[in-house]
Amino acid sequence: MTAPGTLIHSTALIDPAAELDTSVQVGPYAVIGAQVRIGAGTTIGAHCVIEGRTCIGRDNRIFQFASLGAVPQDKKYAGEPTELVIGDRNTIREFCTFNLGTAQDRGVTTVGDDNWIMAYVHIAHDCVVGNQTILANNATLAGHVHIGEQAIVGGLTGVHQFVHIGAHAMVGFGSHVSQDVPPFMLVGGNPLAVHGFNLEGLRRRGFSATRLAAIKQMHRLLYRQGLTLEAARAALAALPAQFPDAAEDVACMLAFLDSSRRGIVR
Repeated sequence: MTAPGTLIHSTALIDPAAELDTSVQVGPYAVIGAQVRIGAGTTIGAHCVIEGRTCIGRDNRIFQFASLGAVPQDKKYAGEPTELVIGDRNTIREFCTFNLGTAQDRGVTTVGDDNWIMAYVHIAHDCVVGNQTILANNATLAGHVHIGEQAIVGGLTGVHQFVHIGAHAMVGFGSHVSQDVPPFMLVGGNPLAVHGFNLEGLRRRGFSATRLAAIKQMHRLLYRQGLTLEAARAALAALPAQFPDAAEDVACMLAFLDSSRRGIVR
């Protein structure tokens, strides 16, 4: 446990059993519970409450009034020793709420590395948020939601429980997401609809022309050629022969379709 010093404000309340690296900064009136662990270089803003079995990695910037590690908003929760695990270099803005997991799922809510999480975002119990995602203001993830690598969820968007959003997908502002969103796709609205694929985002991430052409073809097969899902999957499986550089992208899509529990938006 770190003794209060120049990096910890005198009004912060830190349980003696909490484990904070000596480089952690804690702002005024923050409250940190006994089972919390926080890694080097992380800053905790004023009035934050961090409780429960919460592990936070290195170099995170957590802004004022965030609530991390509170018990899940689930009537089945009965005090089981569940967890919240947050990785490294995340930005977590004001009034965010991340809850512990539940015994009915993995028992842990997970947020990866290098995520940009804006104000008032709610991440419910047992969610899995990957790396380098963007969750805009007031994005709300219900329980058991999975967000893939470098996905973007627009502001004021609600994501239904158990929904999976694939890697590099983009969900537009104010959307209602009740079905799985395949990787690379661009979706939005209520009812949710696919409006293409995330071309500009993929370009910014350095996707080659060949990979973009393959992803464009995946979009056509799933959404533009009137194929059944099974027929589209068979056609997708043949794409690496035509686009060998995109074999991993095709594999990502096929794995997502295989694991879909709520059915994909179509």
